[in-house]
Amino acid sequence: MNNRIFIEKYMVLFIPWIFAMLFKDSYILSYFIAWFGSFFIFWVTLKGWIKPLPDDRNIEEQLMRPIFITQVIFAGYMACTSIFYLFDVLGYINFHKISDFYLVDQERLRLTAQCQRYYCLAHASFVTGILIFMRYPVEKKYGYNRADLTKVILNIALIATLLSSLLMRVSGLSQFSHQFSLLSFIAGTLALAFAIPDRKIWRILICLIIYGFNIYQALISGFKEPIILNVLILGIFLYPNYKRTVLIFFVPLLLLFFILLPTYNRIFRQQAWSGNLSTNEATQLALKSVVNQNNANDNWEFFTYRLSEIDMFTSYVKSTPAHIDFYGTQLLRQSAIAIMPRIFWPSKPITENMVMERVYDAGIISRGTNVSAKPAVIVDAYLSGGMPSIFILLFFYGAACQLIAMKAEKIFGGYTLGTALIFTGLFQLFWRGLSLEFLINAVFWNYITMYLIFKVLLFTNVIKRL
Repeated sequence: MNNRIFIEKYMVLFIPWIFAMLFKDSYILSYFIAWFGSFFIFWVTLKGWIKPLPDDRNIEEQLMRPIFITQVIFAGYMACTSIFYLFDVLGYINFHKISDFYLVDQERLRLTAQCQRYYCLAHASFVTGILIFMRYPVEKKYGYNRADLTKVILNIALIATLLSSLLMRVSGLSQFSHQFSLLSFIAGTLALAFAIPDRKIWRILICLIIYGFNIYQALISGFKEPIILNVLILGIFLYPNYKRTVLIFFVPLLLLFFILLPTYNRIFRQQAWSGNLSTNEATQLALKSVVNQNNANDNWEFFTYRLSEIDMFTSYVKSTPAHIDFYGTQLLRQSAIAIMPRIFWPSKPITENMVMERVYDAGIISRGTNVSAKPAVIVDAYLSGGMPSIFILLFFYGAACQLIAMKAEKIFGGYTLGTALIFTGLFQLFWRGLSLEFLINAVFWNYITMYLIFKVLLFTNVIKRL
């Protein structure tokens, strides 16, 4: 009886997808059932209705666990941002109808609804994988001196920054440089969040320098995500101690970034990536353009075609399996190849080239185009075998995310070092969902890196066996 109730509760997560499938011939209705379905999944999971939320910490003190931040960012970005694209398909710009005589492309609308149903299915499968393996509190085998926590995190931030810089100079180790760069960013932000309540001026200053450096690197990256994540993560870390300040300051700031970043990124990329201006000159020009912007259509294009990846997804669905067969296990085999270090296999196929082959085959972009359009994990799941593959791969995606997070808490003495620092610093890739080859390779080597960090901290007595 208990097992039956257990299964029925998880089946609730798939109800929106089932209803969306029943009405699949009514494209707009089917789309909105699937789209609202993701909000329904958020509600029943974050309320603890499907499975009780962890009670070892207050909710605001465990937001970096997979059921919270990973689900919200991954599923929110994947399944909820497509609403702008739908209105574009229906003939709207900035939610204003272009013309009363606008003829909607029914095939484009059908594909949009179909992809949204896939998003809803993926969200349900992903969170099912998280919830089934979510077991808190985690039995801790190691601990640390909590009085030294801020100092430890700050030291990790400084060492990770140094290692990132050194590894970047070594051929073939740039992947590990990126690992430590992300870890440094998370450690610096977390150290700042701990230093502010402690009111130790010198630590606050050092942390502010690290945080400011990360903001600058985000600004000159040409990508929107690093800038938003810098602000978001600091807000999450500060929230337990400064709830009102975070809500009053950080929430409007994030909304402001969403409005202004499209113009900034467009101008910066045009000038810096083309070589017309230096990075600093392009940054200054982009900032001036943000202050003086008056073209709302630029933002609409960003929200429609770049915030969401559904337009690209519809192209893959249109070509596979109609013109290109499903890939089966080929992408997993290529992922196994990607894991092998090039130092042991000098002639190893270039991962970027392997991924881009399916982009070219689907006609997403033409060969020779200097644009990267790598598919997200849900697209690769679909290309591997359609709807069943989405269900299976996204379930394992959620399960892997949760199991790694709990392992980090187990060996690093709890939530703060385990989940907030190490898991978030090394496995932030779960938030976005990369192509399978890049995803599996990164998860594998980041897991190895996690254990190496654990051994170093154990050897230096930062963490001790309980």
